[in-house]
Formats: sequence, C-alpha cells, structure tokens
Amino acid sequence: MKTKIAIIGAGSAGLSALEHVRKQTDNYVIIDRGPLGTTCARTGCMPSKVLINVAREFNVRKQFEKKGIYGADTVGNDIPAILGHVRTLRDFFTGMMVKNTRELAGKHLIEGDAQIITPHIIEVDGQHIEAEHIIIATGASPFVPKPWHVFGNRILTSQTIFEQKDLPKRIAVIGLGAIGLEIGQALSRLGIEITGFNLDETIGGLTDTDVNASLTKIIQSDFNVHYGQAKIEESGNELVVSTQNTQVRVDAVLAAMGVVPNLQLLDSAKLGIKANAQGIPEFNSTTGQIANGPMYIAGDATGIKALLHEAQKEGSAAGATALSGKAKSTTPLVPLRIVFTDPEVMVVGASYNELEKADFVTGMMDYAKQARAIIEGRNEGLLKLYASPDNGLLLGAEAVIPDASDIGHLLAFAIQQQATVFDLLQMPFYHPTLLEGLDTALKDVARKCTASANT
Repeated sequence: MKTKIAIIGAGSAGLSALEHVRKQTDNYVIIDRGPLGTTCARTGCMPSKVLINVAREFNVRKQFEKKGIYGADTVGNDIPAILGHVRTLRDFFTGMMVKNTRELAGKHLIEGDAQIITPHIIEVDGQHIEAEHIIIATGASPFVPKPWHVFGNRILTSQTIFEQKDLPKRIAVIGLGAIGLEIGQALSRLGIEITGFNLDETIGGLTDTDVNASLTKIIQSDFNVHYGQAKIEESGNELVVSTQNTQVRVDAVLAAMGVVPNLQLLDSAKLGIKANAQGIPEFNSTTGQIANGPMYIAGDATGIKALLHEAQKEGSAAGATALSGKAKSTTPLVPLRIVFTDPEVMVVGASYNELEKADFVTGMMDYAKQARAIIEGRNEGLLKLYASPDNGLLLGAEAVIPDASDIGHLLAFAIQQQATVFDLLQMPFYHPTLLEGLDTALKDVARKCTASANT
C-alpha cells in the first residue's frame, strides 16, 4: 500500500494534522492502536474536571452555616457513585471524539500497532505501508519508575484511577504538578486521606516564591505535603512511602510525576537519527520535521508541552509542512498553563524564573482582600504581574486566585497583542467582579514603571 501522508496517532495532534491534510488531498492514512478517543477526553482533561467539580460542590457545604444555611452535617458522599458519574460523563465526551474521528478519517483509518521500519515504510500488524511523509503523533503515557511495577494495581495513574470501582481510604500522591494537585485536592475534599510528596518545594509549575508560598498554604489546608525523593516499600497489605524526614503508610499511590512520550514505534539508532536519552529525535521546533527528512513529530510525543492547544497547533503545522514542503508561518502561542485546583493556578507569558536575570517590575494583588472574592467566600490567593519598567510592556504573570483560568486567558491575549499595563488600565473593570483584582495589580505595577509619569 502506498500513500502520500501517514499520520500515526489519532489524538489531538494527529486529528489536527488530519483536518489540514484532508482539505488538500485524499491520499493519506491515519493509524491508531486504540482505543480511539483523545487522552484529553478519555483519561485527562474531561474526567479529572468532572471529579474536581463534584469535590468543589461538596466542599461548599463547609460555608453553609455561617451563611445561615443549616443541614450541611447530614450531607455525605459515595465514592463508587462519584466514580461512576465520572465515567458516565467521560464516556459521553470520549464517545463524541470517537464518532468525530471515524467521521473525519472514514475509510482512511487503520486500527492497529504501527512500527516505523524506514523513514518511508510503516508496518501495521504485518501490513507494510509506504508513505512519502510520516507524522508521528503518538502521545505520551504516565511515568512510573520500573521498581514500582512490583506493587501492581496499588500504583495508580491518571490512566487508571478513573477506572476504579472504589478507592482506598489512604492514598499518597507523588508529584505535585497539575495532575497530582488537581486529583489530590479533589479526593481529599471527598474524604480520602491524601498525603502529598514532591521532589522540591516548588509545586504546580510555579516559579515565583510568593505565589508558590500562597499555593502551598492553600493545598496544605487540604492535605499534608512533604518534600524530597520519595521511595516506596511494601509492608503487608500497606505501602510505606518515605523521604529522608517522613514515613507514611498508605493503601495506594497515585504516580503523578509527568509523562513519557510513546515512541516505542521509533528506533532512532536503527534509522540513523539523533535522539536524546528519552528516545525523542531531534526536530525543528516550528514544523516538527525530524532531521530535515520525511518524518515529523507533534503533540505530547515531542516531550515539550503536554497541552491540548499546543498539540493542535503542532499537528496542524506538521500537516501543512509535510504537504507543501514549506514551513507554515504562524505566530508563536503565548505560553499559558492552568492548574484547576481551588483556587486555580496560572502561569502566563514569561514566568518569574525566566525573567529573574532581566530588568522587570512586579505588581501584586492579595485576593484575601478582594471584594467579590470575600462575598463569595473565595478570598485567598495571590496575583503577581511582571512588566518592563521602561514602557510598561506586560511580560507575564503567575497566580493562584479564583477563576485564574479566565483571567489568565485575558492576560495571554494582552501579551499576544503586546499590550502595556497602561493599555489595560484604559479597559473597563466592572464592579464588583473578581477581575477587579487585576485592575489593582495593574495599578501597582504601573506605579513602578518610568513611563507612568508621562501616561
């Protein structure tokens, strides 16, 4: 079988490449080992947000009495029922993606395990496919250290936790990035005894020490957090998780220490391609092209940014370049990371550590004092803005605040448009809203800019 383009992987990156390719040619195939449905819909964004929503609603009961609402002490929860609800909605979203995939791909979909034999030949369950170009969009899987495999199903990951019919009473969460914080906080609020472990004292992808301290305080009100290299040992029916200073007995562990690209199909040494220790080949960061050859890589398989919107853009760029032979001209996306804790975490534009050696000024808003947040009983967290002192150009922000995902998008749009803090201060801020906290932070940073005297 011969084809112009073969896309391996029908996740977010692969489907974006497919959408671009199918508009230009019908000489393509898309290969997926299954099950169909993106990581986001099946094991990532969607099921985790269902769980987070349930936990957030359950946690609100703690504020009822002081607001004059009684009976909260009679409200309980059923973990098996909650997990069933998570799977029901997960299956709904996944079902839509599966339907989407089959409609987009049609007769061009090949379901099976792919192995790249040469830069132009793919083997799928014994069948050889010769392609002018190959796009690798095979995604990534949760990282679990090999020594932990002996503990079997007591080691949970984002791919397995939502498949459980019930959960044990005590769970250690190792790794406090987005997945560890989101699931850890949600399960803690639903009554499971959570203990968090992180290699260092920076959590949630934050680099600003002030914002990190605020997030740490908030998280520690839900569960204990310990730092250092964690190791696991078996003791009867229990697992003992320990660091140099701590030892905790639990029933299961959620491994949330990042992901590793699914590149088992690609033997870089055999193909004569330079690759790093993870097996990720050298590639052009704009087009995804590998070693100026006929192969491209996109999405989580690149090992760079495991984010849906980045994967979609990379897939589209790879598809466009493979078809035309010319790099697709696009504006780089402003970095935007959201962690859906309560309150939410955001890092947008340049982070604090990326600016640390540069000349910049900061503006701050303590949401403990924010009027609308006080009204809603969500008055905690901190917003920090970073700007150029000369002209007030907005450079970035880090925060843990209510509705950080919405405010983060507004800041990303502003940075993308190269707006200054003075430009933003000309915009309306309705009262009383959570967004008014941004107005306060902008005024704080504007006072520190030399341009403010003439603005």
